[in-house]
Amino acid sequence: MRAAALYSAAGSLLLTALAAAPVEAGPAPPAGPGSAEARGTAVAARRAAAAGIGYGACPEAEELPGSMRCGTVTVPLDYAHPDGKRIKLTVSRVRATHKDPDDGRHRVPGQGALLYNPGGPGGSGLYFPLVGMVPEWKRIAAAYDLVGYAPRGVAPSAALSCQDPGDFFKGPRPAPTRPSDAYKRERAAEAAAYARDCAERGGDALRHYHSLNNARDLEVLRAALGERRLTFMGASYGTYLGALYAELFPSHVRRMVFDSVVNPDPGQVWYRNNLGQSEAFEDRWDAFREWIAEHDDVYGLGDTPRKVQHSYEEASARLAAKPAGGTVGPAQLQGAFLSAGYYDDYWPHRAEALAAYLRGDPQPLVEQAGTRTEAGAVGAENSNAVYTAVECNDAPWPTDFGVWDRDNTRLARRAPFETWDNVWTNLPCAYWRAPRQQPLDVRTAPGELPPTLVLAAERDAATPYEGALELRRRLAGSVLVTERDAGTHGIAGGPNTCVNGHLEAYLLRGRLPARDASCAPRPEPQPRA
Repeated sequence: MRAAALYSAAGSLLLTALAAAPVEAGPAPPAGPGSAEARGTAVAARRAAAAGIGYGACPEAEELPGSMRCGTVTVPLDYAHPDGKRIKLTVSRVRATHKDPDDGRHRVPGQGALLYNPGGPGGSGLYFPLVGMVPEWKRIAAAYDLVGYAPRGVAPSAALSCQDPGDFFKGPRPAPTRPSDAYKRERAAEAAAYARDCAERGGDALRHYHSLNNARDLEVLRAALGERRLTFMGASYGTYLGALYAELFPSHVRRMVFDSVVNPDPGQVWYRNNLGQSEAFEDRWDAFREWIAEHDDVYGLGDTPRKVQHSYEEASARLAAKPAGGTVGPAQLQGAFLSAGYYDDYWPHRAEALAAYLRGDPQPLVEQAGTRTEAGAVGAENSNAVYTAVECNDAPWPTDFGVWDRDNTRLARRAPFETWDNVWTNLPCAYWRAPRQQPLDVRTAPGELPPTLVLAAERDAATPYEGALELRRRLAGSVLVTERDAGTHGIAGGPNTCVNGHLEAYLLRGRLPARDASCAPRPEPQPRA
């Protein structure tokens, strides 16, 4: 699933070693300074610095406002062969306003470009510069050109596809927490077919969609932007990308913000990360049910978490018998409520939809969980293709479904809500045909990297908190700011003024706390009137 995170308390699982490397897998080419990829990156960066970025209107398909300008940066498909096939990455930018939101007479000096990656993998950052219109971002937008981009494979940057978008949304599906052997065989066959389709559609280029190349792309983007050193902010998977960049190009870093951190430990990338994520989402589901129970006077779904669970299961059973609107079955219900595990702001909407459905009104649930538009299907299929390619290419995965079955059967006994859905999302990696990379052991020595800022919510499920602790240990000079007792995924520039104060102090003045710090949690969401 998106924002693959860490293998935490799931460490109690008796995991089989990542047995039987894929037939085509082998040691990754060296990533160090003397490698062909390093030399190719330097060649591509010099070319990009000379070419710059010619900004103009943004692609119509992206529906970006006219105030935003877009351009492209050319990068090698394969950095070991910089004179071979090349692809274009689309970049978006809004210039620094230089307007002090607290004093209109004061002109804020510019600090260059702030480049952002929203995560995924498979997410597009083209919309990022729009955050400058949000009050919490205005001070940062005054000082920085806000720059987003679509990473390689993400439309319109050499878009990757693994299947016809019209076939991507399967319509109503079951969501068994204890799937039968027959259902497991069905989903395994589906995953194998998807991996085969990716190989056939992607061809030889498919092997070049991975995180190491994404980090090299960042270096070329830095050069194209005319920045001597990179100021970067990554959220979720974007933190792993930033960590790889810090390992590969530490002297090219100016400032870096890691928001909601993927555990960079090579042993966790990516299979064990996803196990930990599944376990963490059980805690978030518990918290959501407790919140609904506290507001039983509003929703009528039960005054205890167990009663709320019963209401959810009743809705799932009804949807299995008769999908809402012909499109929403148990899997779509589970997907809608899973998204509430990422963001507290979704809690009132999902609770309202569940309550309305059980009262006989399916429309709110259909609107929140139903099949997307044709345009939405195209984007979702592309995002999923990139996600799958990057994670499957990045590291070895178990190639025996028996390993997946045993580990996740054990995990689902105590974490049933998300476990099997996470398996089906990632299972194509068991049958992946492209060669695998070996994850880098990210680790910087004191003085090798400028001080960096790590942000994390203590109860984040998408990227569990241990990932932030691990990255802080691995990047010398980094400082961790924790939002205590909070679980929203992605906390920078949100409603927490304490978190934002640390973010602004670092990006605007280069100041970090003397030691790790914490902020009180944001208020819990309130039921809507």
